[in-house]
Amino acid sequence: MQERASARQADGDRRSAPASRRAAAFAVWYLRAVTFINFLSAAWVSLGQDVRRHNTENFFTPYLLTAGFASGVFTMFLAITMRRRKRAAWILNLVLGGLFLLLFAVAMAFPEIRRYAQNWVSLTLTAAFVGSLVVGRREFYAKGDRSNPKLAAAVAVGGLLAASLLATLLVTVTNQAHDAYRSTFLDRWRYGTLRLVSVAADDSHYPGIAIPNWVNVTINVLSTLLLLAVLYAAFRSRRAVDPITEDDEKRLRALLDRNGDRDSLGYFALRREKSVVWSPTGKAAVAYRVVGGVSLASGDPLGDPEAWPGAIEPWLAEARAHGWIPAVMGASEEAGTIYSRHGLDALELGDEAIVETAEFTLEGRAMRTVRQAYNRVKRAGYQVRIRRHEDVPADEMAHLLRRADDWRDGATERGFSMALGRLGDPDDGRCVMLECRDAEGELRAVLSFVPWGPYGLSLDLMRRDRESENGLMEFMVIELLRRAREIGITQVSLNFAMFRSVFERGARLGAGPVLRLWRSLLSFFSRWWQIESLYRANAKYRPIWEPRFLLFEKSADLLRIGVASARAEGFLEAPGLPKWLHRQHLESHRRGAM
Repeated sequence: MQERASARQADGDRRSAPASRRAAAFAVWYLRAVTFINFLSAAWVSLGQDVRRHNTENFFTPYLLTAGFASGVFTMFLAITMRRRKRAAWILNLVLGGLFLLLFAVAMAFPEIRRYAQNWVSLTLTAAFVGSLVVGRREFYAKGDRSNPKLAAAVAVGGLLAASLLATLLVTVTNQAHDAYRSTFLDRWRYGTLRLVSVAADDSHYPGIAIPNWVNVTINVLSTLLLLAVLYAAFRSRRAVDPITEDDEKRLRALLDRNGDRDSLGYFALRREKSVVWSPTGKAAVAYRVVGGVSLASGDPLGDPEAWPGAIEPWLAEARAHGWIPAVMGASEEAGTIYSRHGLDALELGDEAIVETAEFTLEGRAMRTVRQAYNRVKRAGYQVRIRRHEDVPADEMAHLLRRADDWRDGATERGFSMALGRLGDPDDGRCVMLECRDAEGELRAVLSFVPWGPYGLSLDLMRRDRESENGLMEFMVIELLRRAREIGITQVSLNFAMFRSVFERGARLGAGPVLRLWRSLLSFFSRWWQIESLYRANAKYRPIWEPRFLLFEKSADLLRIGVASARAEGFLEAPGLPKWLHRQHLESHRRGAM
């Protein structure tokens, strides 16, 4: 709590220093401009030659201004990390920039150096950059992981060894020298390592090696990729914070007991890979998970709405302290309004389908298709059993878990904002299990719902045998809605329908060309992500549609937030370093936490 209070105080200090913000912005834009020139000069041959000519003998260019893709990648990475307010990037730039400035200042003592106007311009720009770092030092506050230096060193050593061996292999395979027998393995390894450093390196010492120029370029590109990997490891954000503890879970369950009926997604805050930030009074909390540098919360804050700001503020302060991008998936309109007072903008994601069990009926012409499908499955002899998890004997629950795991679609467990991520845990005894068996008594499908206050349920898990009757899931949901009184349920939250309003309004007479185009694009992508099919599947129950929102600080972060959300939900595999480096990173993190 003391660390979060310090972060809030520091955040307040930063907002009160416009000169510091302007200086930090200048430093970032300087690096962006240098990045652009470096890349442009690498692609534009004449410009690249001109830049190199102005950086030889008695000439020097401003800090980091050189011609080449490697230098462009380096400055681009520094610009990105500085934009994310990384303290480590600020220290690196201050050290390098300070050394460059000192070197330039000493060089200007020589008449043959200071007589060129270019050198004065370079000195002025470098001094302005270093000065902006000093003035804007308070703006670069984001902490990295303590294990980053060790991880970067491991990536550098391991990557250099792997890259040099791969370079040696390329040289061996493509060597066209007539006297190739004179080149030993050690010669080819030295040659490949030299090419990792520079394409234009002197190769006169290797008469037994003659390879195509594309091999030299390929080997040099490997060095750029290695540099990227080292920089990524050195400046990466802290991957996670402490997950929910047993005490946190007890307190969260207490909040759900008091205010759990406010949000149908509230119970999913108990996912155990999430972390939690509490309000000072303990009456509210924000549960979140860090994915790809994004601090991703889901649903509304838990607890008393009057205490929500007390939990939102430390969550935002913690995100800024670590350089994370704050975002909220699936917030209600009420929560979105409160989040907006803390600087977050809103984008409507779609709608949640909520069915009031007392109003649900299969009667009427509009439900004819649903009624026929339900009756068809029922005539086939399928039956549904509804029980609370706590009422399922341990051996039966173990059988259900095995079958549910057999029916899982793929190795990745999907879900984050509307999935609990576990099944059959003793602490989730109030969850509801639906088992569907065929006429022979064989288990064919299971559904699991989490509590939504005392009288509601939210859909958590759907699994079925692929060889079972079509429409089996709809049959089970309808059985739950018709027999809800058996377990005292009055409302059920079903699947979330992304961009529902687009499909609904885009199909109406008179829809505009932009809306029709947007609907066509979503229909196209529905071939892979089932966007439209989920909407159609929910709409058949005639639900109440409750809008849900994505909350974010800056529009420029939407792409990263979208990727982080897809990773959290299990639709994208997490990119990154080899598994052995991940293990080393995690072990270092655990040792640092002890």
